[in-house]
Amino acid sequence: MALPLDGRPELDLEQLEIELLLEAIYRRYGFDFRDYAPASLRRRLHRRMSGERVETVSALQELVLHDPAVMERLLLDLSVNVTAMFRDPSFFHAFRSKVVPLLKTYPFTRVWVAGCSTGEEVYSLAILLVEEGLEERTRVYATDINQAVVDQARLGVFPLEKMQEYTQNYIRAGGMRAFSEYYVARYDGARFARTLVDNVVFAQHNLASDAAFNEFHVVSCRNVMIYFDRPLQEHVHNLFYESLAMFGVLALGQKETIRFSPREESYEGLDLAEKLYRKIR
Repeated sequence: MALPLDGRPELDLEQLEIELLLEAIYRRYGFDFRDYAPASLRRRLHRRMSGERVETVSALQELVLHDPAVMERLLLDLSVNVTAMFRDPSFFHAFRSKVVPLLKTYPFTRVWVAGCSTGEEVYSLAILLVEEGLEERTRVYATDINQAVVDQARLGVFPLEKMQEYTQNYIRAGGMRAFSEYYVARYDGARFARTLVDNVVFAQHNLASDAAFNEFHVVSCRNVMIYFDRPLQEHVHNLFYESLAMFGVLALGQKETIRFSPREESYEGLDLAEKLYRKIR
């Protein structure tokens, strides 16, 4: 059996192919997935290989480089789009009781929802701000790496069959009205009131490669960094630190933490159970 040039017969050929694909994507399209968690990344690539009916990552790379439509489909696979309205209701309950009073001390606030996916969390937050009387003096920036899901989020149409689940989440989150007041049922979709996002800016933003773009009083990035490798997590923590105003609030997901990050000492716990942290230095 012929050996590879470096003499290592155990060389993981597929891992080499993955590294080449990610480098090619970065150079061709500007999306940087090179520091994503390897196991999750491999699973998602295999899903797209199956969808494109190719046997190797190298074959997928050829399609991606020459057909932007394949890249768009792969981007949907690589983006994290698992979400729900008022997901983790206790988080929104804590946001009402711990964060809203802080926001009410400012004449105007800016909130960044990073990794907004298809918009369920953005509309949940918008509803909360309306009920707390903050919608007129809060600008929300909703961003995601994937332009397709950003466009979907902007529409504010969600599956009608999800409304029962979302209504229960809303009630447990401390909702103050009938949830049905916020949407109109049309065919198999629920279209949420456009007024909810009058002060929302939807835009594409890549956490791996794009810089800070404003100063915020709240940065919410929930259940996104769990898919990142440690170096990328550290990069994103630094990005959020640079983006937060002094005494601003960082909101993370249930499986995420500020501990062991390069900015751990710069925050105090506002609600440790709900992963709400306040920048203090």
